[in-house]
Amino acid sequence: MTIASDRLNFAEYLKYIDGTEQRYELVNGELIPMSLGTGQHGAVIKFLERNLEVDIAEQNQDWVVLPALVGVRSPKGGRWDTCRIPDLVVMPRAQWRSLQTCEAIIEINQPAPILVIEVVSESTKRTDYRAKRAEYSVLGILEYWVVDPLVNKITIFSLDDGWYDACEFEDDEIVRSRTFPNLKLTVNQVFGNLLK
Repeated sequence: MTIASDRLNFAEYLKYIDGTEQRYELVNGELIPMSLGTGQHGAVIKFLERNLEVDIAEQNQDWVVLPALVGVRSPKGGRWDTCRIPDLVVMPRAQWRSLQTCEAIIEINQPAPILVIEVVSESTKRTDYRAKRAEYSVLGILEYWVVDPLVNKITIFSLDDGWYDACEFEDDEIVRSRTFPNLKLTVNQVFGNLLK
C-alpha cells in the first residue's frame, strides 16, 4: 500500500513526520507503510538475531545484528530516492557507532552491510524476492537472505561478479552461508522456534 501524497525526495523523507508511530520505506519517492508482521515473523527475526549474535561472538568479529533499525539507501529505476529498512542488518560495530548522531541510514558512499535479511510476509513477497534482490546487488551487499515462512524456505543470494547466485534451503537442510560458515541451523529450526 502506498500513501497518497506528492513524491518525496530523499531529504524530505528523512524529515517526514506524520504524527503517528507508523514507519515507512521510501520507494521511488513514495511512502510505503511497514506492517507489523505476524507473531511468527517476529519470532523468526528474533531467533535469527540471537543465533547470528552467538556466531559473531564465536568468530570474534566486531559486528552487530540490528533488527529493523537501519535504513539502506537503494537505487530503483536509476534514482536514489528509495530507502529500504531490512528486517535484519549485520554491519561492523564501528559503522553502527558512526550512525549514532545522524539518521541511521547506510548511504550510497558508505560501505554496504555485511548481510541483509528479509523475512517474507504476504504483502512483501514480490518485493523481497525481486525488487530488493536487484537493488541490493547494485549496492554490493555480498549476502542477502530471503527467509520465507509462507513456504518454509530460506534462499541465500551470494554476490558473484555483480549478480546474485541463489541457493535454496528447505526442511532439515542446514543453511549454508559464506558470511556465517559455522552457523549450523536447519530451515525447520528457524521456522519451528515460535513456541521456544
